[in-house]
Amino acid sequence: MENEKKQVPMEIISAYSKRKGFIYPSSEIYGGFANSYSYGPYGAEIKNNIKNMWWKMFVSSRPDIVGMDGPILLHPKLWEASGHTSGFNDALVDCKECKKRFRADHLVMDLTGKDMEGDLEGMTKVLQDPKMKCPECKKSNWTEARHISMMFKTEMNAYEGPVYLRPETAGAIFMDFKNITDSLRVKVPFGVAQIGKAFRNEIVARNFTFRIREFEQMEIEYFIDPEIDWEPLFEDWLSKQKEFYNRLGADDRDLRQYEHPKEKLSHYSKKTIDFEYNFSFGWGEVSGLAHRGNFDLTQHSEYSNEKLEYFDAPNNRRYVPHVLEPTFGLDRAILVSLVAAYTEEELEGGETRVVMKFPKEIAPVKIAVFPLLKNKPDLVEKAKEVFTNLSQKYTCEFDDNGNVGKRYRRQDEIGTPYCLTVDFDTLEKGTVTVRDRDTMKQETIKLEEMDKYFEENL
Repeated sequence: MENEKKQVPMEIISAYSKRKGFIYPSSEIYGGFANSYSYGPYGAEIKNNIKNMWWKMFVSSRPDIVGMDGPILLHPKLWEASGHTSGFNDALVDCKECKKRFRADHLVMDLTGKDMEGDLEGMTKVLQDPKMKCPECKKSNWTEARHISMMFKTEMNAYEGPVYLRPETAGAIFMDFKNITDSLRVKVPFGVAQIGKAFRNEIVARNFTFRIREFEQMEIEYFIDPEIDWEPLFEDWLSKQKEFYNRLGADDRDLRQYEHPKEKLSHYSKKTIDFEYNFSFGWGEVSGLAHRGNFDLTQHSEYSNEKLEYFDAPNNRRYVPHVLEPTFGLDRAILVSLVAAYTEEELEGGETRVVMKFPKEIAPVKIAVFPLLKNKPDLVEKAKEVFTNLSQKYTCEFDDNGNVGKRYRRQDEIGTPYCLTVDFDTLEKGTVTVRDRDTMKQETIKLEEMDKYFEENL
């Protein structure tokens, strides 16, 4: 058996995801809408599995991190304090010929290979070159580059002025810092974690679910003593982030770190490093780690007139903690898992199979249960009994449609680690056949050993 693993074009992943029930284009019956997507039955399972894995890894298994779930609609002054209202912008440029809009820094990077993010005048000058042609209409007639807010505005009854959909989840954590320190008596260093929706009015949403306007973040604000040596903690967080992506199935060769140069750092950041994954369209950021100093708590303290400090009772010392912020994009984590899992294998006899080699802990279905024949009531009844027992612990699927070989292929295509077949030996000898997704090997186990088998292998 020959196994070929290479970067799969995003068009293939997108089409495959729709066909197999992982991810659907949203509002498709109305012609689609703004590059938005729905997670289908199997995609929703993967999404929940990744969220649960992340929460267990970074929250419930750690004594120094607690969780919370803050609102999407937050007081607008919070976004003034954080700088989002005035400074959360991207550079926009329009083609005057075809009216297509582009994010200016991405366009310049694609056309010239130069990173000119933040330099509006420089990007405008570069695009005046007649050689800088529109990717859509192949003409060169550009507007000046200009900033446009990425904040989604809405309104709220009984509140004057605009209200915003949150562009990140961190704000809710800083807002409730005082409540958490008062009610839980946490001790520095400690973290607060949250998983939730965020919204950014991207100029161009593209590359399937990599860049979308409604997305989910998995984020931690880790509060530290400003006088400690923070570098070892920073390195430990980098190690944990890498471990997380390895557990999604990402190969080390497809992961790299990108450290933001000093001139590109936010004014409050001491250090920022992104993890990037090697997608078919190039390296793309999937998570980040930043030392944010005490900027956030200081800003919110100033704008709210509330002291956001930590009191170190044993040392009778009061201070504003500094923050390390590991942040993960959930939708991009799902995309990494899909790309890493997609495998085309050549089998003996020239046959090819597509198999999604998800790590077992994130596979959408853990066990598929088959009766050997659907027209044999005794087999079907016994198979349903086995399904009912296993589904108390595992996400299972019952399938009696078509021959067993075709059912194996269907389960390979959604990444099910094990298929269990109830046959005549089940009725006569109390045994079932279990088939492994990756090796395709089959083994016979007794019904009374079934629970133990899956506890050891899942």
